[in-house]
Amino acid sequence: MAVGVLLVGGFGTRLMPLTKHIPKPMLTVAGLPVTEHQLAMARKAGITTVVLATSYLSELFIPYFGDGSKWGMKLLYAVEKEPLGTGGAIANAAQLLDTHESIVVFNGDVLSSHNLAEQIRQHEANAADVTLHLTAVEDARTYGCVLTDSDGRVTAFLEKMDKPIANTINAGCYVFNPSVVKDIPLNTVISVERETFPRLIAAHGKVFGFIDGSYWLDIGTPKALLQGSRDLVTGRADASALHMADVALHNEHSLIMRTATVDASAIIDKGSCIGAGATIGAGAHISGSIIDSGALVGKGAIIIDSFIASASHVGENAEISASFVTKDEILSIPA
Repeated sequence: MAVGVLLVGGFGTRLMPLTKHIPKPMLTVAGLPVTEHQLAMARKAGITTVVLATSYLSELFIPYFGDGSKWGMKLLYAVEKEPLGTGGAIANAAQLLDTHESIVVFNGDVLSSHNLAEQIRQHEANAADVTLHLTAVEDARTYGCVLTDSDGRVTAFLEKMDKPIANTINAGCYVFNPSVVKDIPLNTVISVERETFPRLIAAHGKVFGFIDGSYWLDIGTPKALLQGSRDLVTGRADASALHMADVALHNEHSLIMRTATVDASAIIDKGSCIGAGATIGAGAHISGSIIDSGALVGKGAIIIDSFIASASHVGENAEISASFVTKDEILSIPA
């Protein structure tokens, strides 16, 4: 049995303005916070103890997730006073885990449907120091790439380049031998991607890649976050978190949470989700959008590819496209 660390401490700069008042892992996709979907992935792989490594707006996590018992899990919280990088965050969180079990690290910017249980199995079968989830992308220029040999062993991390020599990238989910985590200095800014992994490879450590072609998406931008939500609703991505959620309707076109009120004449399509307590008026058309909890959409309104924040109000016959709507403002979502 493995334990988990979920890195949810980032500022969400790329997700502005959505993260102005909400930490990015608490943003809603398919009716639930991003973190809840990631915890469901952990639970599906048999992980029931997870440390949430928080920093920015950390106080918003505990009221929602508590001790994790609602989901049959044990949740712990490690708060960074100052950003410590991925390595520092992992080391800080691992202090709460007195374990000899494998430690699985999840990146809060990623939605993935890969076979985590198999990644853990291969890691332990190889007695590896670290096993990285790798995925293939059409264009690796914005990510850099990871090279492996015929045995699956990682041989190099390459920086971003105009003409990548491989299309396999670091997908942001790592399985660590706990001894490797213990060697990461405490209270020190460290990047496992730029320091720990290259150092292990240079020292001929056992760093393996687990290549899986399942659904994977970096949800670090507003446009990508909306896409991730649509993919969860339409079934492109694994939405097992919804099995334990209070859902009134879920089909390939839409998701409506049980306490939402949707007029029978409204059209909800293209993977839209309607959050708990939201109200959708007569004749409204919601297409490819996220309507967050408690939002009110007036009759005849048309909302396309947009994020309507919690408790905000869209007036009658309004037309909203590619925008982020709060109680106070309407902001364009970058293309």
